[in-house]
Amino acid sequence: MNIGVIGLGLIGGSLALAARKHIKGCVLYGEDQSEIHQNQAFELKIINHSLKPSNYSAMDLIILAIPVDASLEVVLPLLDQINDNTLLIDVGSTKSMICKKIELHPKRNQFLATHPIAGTEFSGPSAAFETLYSGKAQILCESNKTRPDLLEWAVQWFKNMGMQLQEMDPKEHDKHIAYVSHLSHISSFMLGKTVMEKEQDEKAIFDMAGSGFASTVRLAKSSPSMWTPIFEQNQANILEVLAEYIANLEEFKSLMEQKDFKSVYDKIQQTNSIKEILAGIN
Repeated sequence: MNIGVIGLGLIGGSLALAARKHIKGCVLYGEDQSEIHQNQAFELKIINHSLKPSNYSAMDLIILAIPVDASLEVVLPLLDQINDNTLLIDVGSTKSMICKKIELHPKRNQFLATHPIAGTEFSGPSAAFETLYSGKAQILCESNKTRPDLLEWAVQWFKNMGMQLQEMDPKEHDKHIAYVSHLSHISSFMLGKTVMEKEQDEKAIFDMAGSGFASTVRLAKSSPSMWTPIFEQNQANILEVLAEYIANLEEFKSLMEQKDFKSVYDKIQQTNSIKEILAGIN
């Protein structure tokens, strides 16, 4: 089985490694706009061969793991070039625009929109590892529009990786992910920015940074080339979420100004119930 991966960073590289582990006899092809990443993927044995437009038609599976704006640009030409039995999987963090983009393509039934809820703050082929997706959620959008035999194969592969599958409408996906992922990244970016602007002595920051601060700003190390297009594509949902978030911050600030620490305590206690909601999540 020939598998092509477009985008050899953490997400694409880890999928390639997972394919090598779980798909017997597969041959991995890969391409990345970074020549350094391309070379690293060879050195780390993530891929066996280079993926090029000239061999797209020889692939049984192509994984599209590049920034969401770039995916919109290449998805239609890719569908034009694949053979009649190739499955094209997109793994981007927004789903509405790409599902809309390909809805009328003759090979729409060879496309599967997914969003694996997995990742770290690191990027590039060296960050990839084969167990990244074990135990993680895999969101499928409009899977009823994917050809049944191709969908059945993909679902079995995801299950073999240990993923937990969930079907979701693209618009609902983008709304919900704004709360649980996109807002987390924005908060991390802005906290990191605030601290670095306030604390000129960088050594003092790192000397005092405990595990709580480090975990909170961990996402601030994420790639701007990946996240800026995500924020752009999900702008409406993110603005709505930010308005709610800012309102909560303003309320907290007001309580502090009023020295109403009983209410501060109550707010924190109410929020503690999130422990039950998140119980069992890695």
